[in-house]
Amino acid sequence: MNTVKVWFLMGILSILLVLIGGAIGGKSGAMLFFLISLGTNFFSYYFSDKVAISMTGSQPVSEDQAPDLYDVVRRLTKRAGVPMPRIYITPSPQPNAFATGRNQDHSAVAVTEGLLRILSRSELEGVLAHELSHIKNKDIMIGTIAATFAGAITMIANIIQWGAMFGMGRDDDEGGGSFIGAIILAILAPVAALIVQMAISRSREYLADETGAHIAGNAGGLANALLKLESAAQRIPMQVNPSTSHLFIVNPLSGASITRLFSTHPPISERVRRLNEMRF
Repeated sequence: MNTVKVWFLMGILSILLVLIGGAIGGKSGAMLFFLISLGTNFFSYYFSDKVAISMTGSQPVSEDQAPDLYDVVRRLTKRAGVPMPRIYITPSPQPNAFATGRNQDHSAVAVTEGLLRILSRSELEGVLAHELSHIKNKDIMIGTIAATFAGAITMIANIIQWGAMFGMGRDDDEGGGSFIGAIILAILAPVAALIVQMAISRSREYLADETGAHIAGNAGGLANALLKLESAAQRIPMQVNPSTSHLFIVNPLSGASITRLFSTHPPISERVRRLNEMRF
């Protein structure tokens, strides 16, 4: 089922790129952006995890550097029945975490410096079990591809808008729409990409919470951690590319009021309520 979702996601975001190309350069522009979308699909499948890691500034950490972290992850991976992922630390005081990769054998988990500072052992286990659930449920590829495409679409849209400011234009006899239409599409395309991110993230977060609670053996640790992370995210800013926000366990940009209107995550209160209602 997740394989179908991956192809569906690639198709939707590829269409957005082709529409932008058609609005800018007519048939030739649509063809050019179709080729770009093919390249982006190939690149996102094989290298999107590295892009996500790079966009968040995460750095690899060895077992000698973080023995306790490795100990928790190793124990939870055995309970989850998944391979040991690569482990990274994100240099941010905001407590948060995410998982990425194209499959279980090529996966990574990253936690922020702030997360390691404020969580208790049971809370840390809950968060890491949640991230390992994304790997176990085989949905890390979906979120990672969404991050890559959203970043590409946003970058192209910014180029178009800057071009318009400096008088870039095109002839209308090439079979395409007006350049005004291209600008409008360039503004709307990132919003459409964000909506796709929202739809993906909200459904998979609920499932990862449930699976993570079973892996950890209780729901209390994750529930308490989510409340701490939500409170901290509103107080502590995180410098992160918005295209990767849906990857994190809580929205790293939740401190911005405009971001709350388009949150890629379900409400923490609802997630905690569901966790507290679980029975073991």
